[in-house]
Amino acid sequence: MNPFSDPQAVARYADNPPRMVPGFAGLHRMAMILLAERALEDARILVLGAGGGLELKAFAEAQPHWSFDGVDPSAEMLSLAQRTLGDLSARTRLHQGLIDVAPEGPFDAATCILTLHFIERRERLHTLREVRRRLKPGAPFVVAHFSVPKGDGARDLWLSRYAAFAIASGIEPSQAENARAGIAERLPILTPEEDEQLLREAGFDGISLFYVGFAFRGWVAYA
Repeated sequence: MNPFSDPQAVARYADNPPRMVPGFAGLHRMAMILLAERALEDARILVLGAGGGLELKAFAEAQPHWSFDGVDPSAEMLSLAQRTLGDLSARTRLHQGLIDVAPEGPFDAATCILTLHFIERRERLHTLREVRRRLKPGAPFVVAHFSVPKGDGARDLWLSRYAAFAIASGIEPSQAENARAGIAERLPILTPEEDEQLLREAGFDGISLFYVGFAFRGWVAYA
C-alpha cells in the first residue's frame, strides 16, 4: 500500500520528518527566508508536495500576509494538511494531483520540499519546467530532497547515515532499517550534479546549494 494513502501512516506522518530529516525545522525557516528575499509582503506562494501541511504551517505562521496554493496527489495527506493548518487554512487553497493541476499563477515564489525524490528523472524535469512556467520572472524556487554523490558504495553509506540519524532521534531501529531499505530499492535518487543540471534544463538560473543534511540537499534557484 502507498503509505500516503494509508490512514494510519498518514496519522503518524507529522511525527516522523523532524526525527528523520536533519535540521527539519531549520530547513523550513531557511526556505522561508530565501523566499522572502524577493517575495512581496502579500506574495502568493506555490507549494508542491504540500500534503501534511508542515511547511505550509511554518510559512503561514512566519508570513501573516502570504497566501498559498498547495498541491499534492494524496487526498489523505491534503486532509491532514487541512487539519494541521487549522485557522491558517483561510489563506490556503489545496489541489489534489500533480503539478498540472496547479493554478497558472503567476506566483511570487515556489517550494518543493521532500518530494522530487519520489519522481523519475523524465517526470521530474517536466515538473520543474511546469513550476518554472508558473513563476514570475526572477521569482525564487526552493527545493530539497534526497540527493547523494556518486562513488562505489556512496549511496549505501549515505542512506545508512540517514537511518542512523533516525535511530539517534528516537525512531525504532527496525523502522529506520525498513525505511532505509525501501528508499534504496524504490526511490530514483539523483546525484547533486544531476539535480542541478535538471534545474538548469528547466530554465532556472542562479542555482545555489543552501542546505546539506546527510543524504538530503536543498537548493534555491530563480525563474
